[in-house]
Amino acid sequence: MFPPTRLGEYRPMSQPSLDLLQGTLDLLVLRCLVLGPMHGYGISSAIRERTGGEIDVVDAALYKALYRLERDDLLVATWGVSDNNRRAKYYTLGAAGRRRLREEEARWRRYSAAVDRLLKPA
Repeated sequence: MFPPTRLGEYRPMSQPSLDLLQGTLDLLVLRCLVLGPMHGYGISSAIRERTGGEIDVVDAALYKALYRLERDDLLVATWGVSDNNRRAKYYTLGAAGRRRLREEEARWRRYSAAVDRLLKPA
């Protein structure tokens, strides 16, 4: 049988969701917020959808990252009402968050290009 994912879907054992490399969660969160204000569940859903289900973020790690990014003035948080009529904290990118996103995207592209060069046959 296939192990369940967080949403109760099943995935073949040979294809578990990808583990996040250290430091990539901040980049993914910042990138999702380019789309506009989102609450935690919306960010988690956007990451899952935009990665084709390959990356499924654990709630505790996501909220820890959100608090850290807010504390570092990269995100601005406001309270609002979600689609299911519940109180939710919505996050948007601040100016410093947009700058950090540009820096982290450039660093990630440089890193992934270097790894890609290494993985290509000689």
